[in-house]
Amino acid sequence: MHRQKAQLIDMRTYANWKSIAPGVWGLRDKFVNVYFIHNPETKKWLLVDAGLKTSVGKIRKAAELLFWPQAAPEAIVLTHGHFDHVGALPQLLGAWNVPVFAHEMEAPYLTGKSAYPPADPTAGGGLMTLMSCLYPNKPIDISGHLMTLNDNDPIPGFPEWRCLHTPGHAPGHMSLYRERDGVLIAGDAFVATKQESLIAVMQQRKEVSGPPRYFTCDWVAAAASVRKLAALQPKVAATGHGKPLRGYMLRDLNQLAENFEEVAVPKHGRYTKEPARTDTAGVAYVPSRTNGVGKWAALAGIVLLGGIGFLLSRQLNK
Repeated sequence: MHRQKAQLIDMRTYANWKSIAPGVWGLRDKFVNVYFIHNPETKKWLLVDAGLKTSVGKIRKAAELLFWPQAAPEAIVLTHGHFDHVGALPQLLGAWNVPVFAHEMEAPYLTGKSAYPPADPTAGGGLMTLMSCLYPNKPIDISGHLMTLNDNDPIPGFPEWRCLHTPGHAPGHMSLYRERDGVLIAGDAFVATKQESLIAVMQQRKEVSGPPRYFTCDWVAAAASVRKLAALQPKVAATGHGKPLRGYMLRDLNQLAENFEEVAVPKHGRYTKEPARTDTAGVAYVPSRTNGVGKWAALAGIVLLGGIGFLLSRQLNK
């Protein structure tokens, strides 16, 4: 039966999933990654993040290939709730009916109470940033499934893994860490490609980079989060965007931590000098839009590239 199931797997899905570390696999859909964690003692598994709306079938096929007959996970863990990390979640929960774990500061955006701070198309770095005004920032509502975690809590049922609160890119962003072999799932606290650049995203060009600029709403917190993760000296780092990082590439994580303000923080941007303020109820304050050259350059780029952005956004939401 397992062999028959494996033969039915879409070969594009097969090509896009790979082993990251013992008991950890990753799957890429377009430009975002999801991860599968297996507990060999209990034979149960965990899904980390839920990708895009297009990810539903790919996630379920990969789960069947990896874990059949245990095709449903014990739970889903969210690093955060941005649209490209929860796109498949409603449909997956309709099929699986499992708990969803997230940091308590992320709860307002997962229970329909608050939209995220607006994206920042003035933050620079490439076409993905310019088009970010097209990306959805509305909350979803998974109230009936949501269970919250705090910093340093173990993941229920997976005691080797602990939750690390790493805010900045999102208020309740969290990373997962397995200390025994230094495996880090960092979400978007930092990423492994220049996510602001459409060319880098399409080529999956490997590069240790700060959190995607267009959605990062607190750069002071983001810097502290990168330094917190770099201090762990991970052996393997799997991020929300880009390929896994090992060996010499992780030295670049130390460089990012040491020079974060110079290399990661945009020179101009809505949140560069002042962060959005959030609390357990959601967004409490958002700074005004950037004035001056940065704003008008971004606006001109959006108008010029509007057709491209519209077509891409349709692809992302199929």
